[in-house]
Amino acid sequence: MSFLPLLPLYDKPRLIGIARLAAEGETLREGHNVEYFTLPSKSLLNRCVSRRAMPFEWTINPYRGCEFACKYCYARYTHEFMEMRDGMDFEQKIYVKQHAAELLRHELRRVKPNEAIALGTATDPYQPAERRYEITRGILEEFARHRGFELGIVTKSNLIVRDIELLKEVARNNKLSVHVTITTLNVELARILEPRAPRPDLRLDAARELRQAGLRVGVSCCPVIPGITDSPKDLEALIHAAAEAGADYVFANPLFLKPCSAAVFLPFLEQNFPHLIENYRQRYQNRAFLPPAYAKRLSQLIARLREKYKLTRADRRERSAFATKWPVQAFDEQLNLF
Repeated sequence: MSFLPLLPLYDKPRLIGIARLAAEGETLREGHNVEYFTLPSKSLLNRCVSRRAMPFEWTINPYRGCEFACKYCYARYTHEFMEMRDGMDFEQKIYVKQHAAELLRHELRRVKPNEAIALGTATDPYQPAERRYEITRGILEEFARHRGFELGIVTKSNLIVRDIELLKEVARNNKLSVHVTITTLNVELARILEPRAPRPDLRLDAARELRQAGLRVGVSCCPVIPGITDSPKDLEALIHAAAEAGADYVFANPLFLKPCSAAVFLPFLEQNFPHLIENYRQRYQNRAFLPPAYAKRLSQLIARLREKYKLTRADRRERSAFATKWPVQAFDEQLNLF
């Protein structure tokens, strides 16, 4: 299946801003229901303007859209900025930002001392497109030319090990932490929740390899999905595995459902976990977050498991402020970033 060229239609309102740039993007390649486009960009570095306290001030997303197609993904709304209202467009139309490294080179002067930068907050920087277009690698090469920055990378992909030597270069003169997302150790469950993401064991292997290379590594158990991935037994198994892989820390937070995400996730739930659908409709009715009591119980459980597997020791490794604040302070709720 392929998509029609993204051309403006005369019977639709004139597109402006990023919607116009997206419509004018050049088709790069078509694959299994996935099409790639160039996206001319005027800026790469985005200031975080969330009202909630975040452990970083700036975000970078090398791509728009993400091929991993995670059913719960909260970032689907970002395609709406390009006048794309179908939630499936987010995983089928991937936009490759042009001249990213050059833009970053000029924009880093905006970053003040002690301001942290997060790479991959809305789309995975190591999704399949990165194998070919290497936008993330170009960004890291630029960071390797600088010193004094604080950078955190979030990914579900073991492709990150391709860049270990480059990451070590970045870490030599900057504070770097890598957050590997693993929501479950169950391979079959991961395959339906995150259809095109690498298997959980491959992600654990990546975390272990990054740690053995001397890099600061944490495991994100986000999101924790009620009734599916939130059993104490499963969470303990995951945190135990993270500790054995050498992770410096772990963090977890409950599922967050924006309307655009719910439009994809709830039909998926009804098809695969029909016994949960009414419960979800009630618990998420007219809200994106679960009631605070659930988050509190989850936070207490994770804190006990961190203690049990010695992921809270001050001498575990010297941590940047980014790595310290991320698991402890900012993830009582699911982040809503772009």
